[in-house]
Amino acid sequence: MEFIYKKKDQVTDGVGLLISLLVRYPEVATINFDPEQQILKFKFIVLKTISEEEMEFLKQQMLDCIEVFNKLQGKTVRLGSVDHQYFDSYTMIEINRDVETLVREEIDLIAALFRQNLENSLVKDDSSGFYEEDIVIQEEIIDHMLEIVKDCAVEKKLFAFREEGKVLVFNK
Repeated sequence: MEFIYKKKDQVTDGVGLLISLLVRYPEVATINFDPEQQILKFKFIVLKTISEEEMEFLKQQMLDCIEVFNKLQGKTVRLGSVDHQYFDSYTMIEINRDVETLVREEIDLIAALFRQNLENSLVKDDSSGFYEEDIVIQEEIIDHMLEIVKDCAVEKKLFAFREEGKVLVFNK
């Protein structure tokens, strides 16, 4: 995965957060950041049509895990939702979370649940070139950027995705 950091004043905190999230979590296909509502939207792509029963189970499992995780943290989730759409022979699943209560460990949990439930059909970027040190650095950046985004007002809606080994971020 190739990414380029420019001088700190050229890259907003929101852009840095989205880049780090996509670099760290290869199973996340796209991320939207809505600064007005302070919501991050994570999209995952599954290379099959998931049955309604399986989708309902997955949704409930995700929401239960998010709720329990946050209760253990002593927080109340303002927004935690799971939506899905079918496109031909694949399924797109979107997790919506408020930035205020979101922490990196919860994102770890969500990614792990997707890997556990949909490993063989989950679209993932090839991140085999990462070393443990790279992962630790990305996690530290994510922790730092999440705190900054919670405390400051990012003004622009952002959309990030991967294409041919690069992370692209757009102002919506």
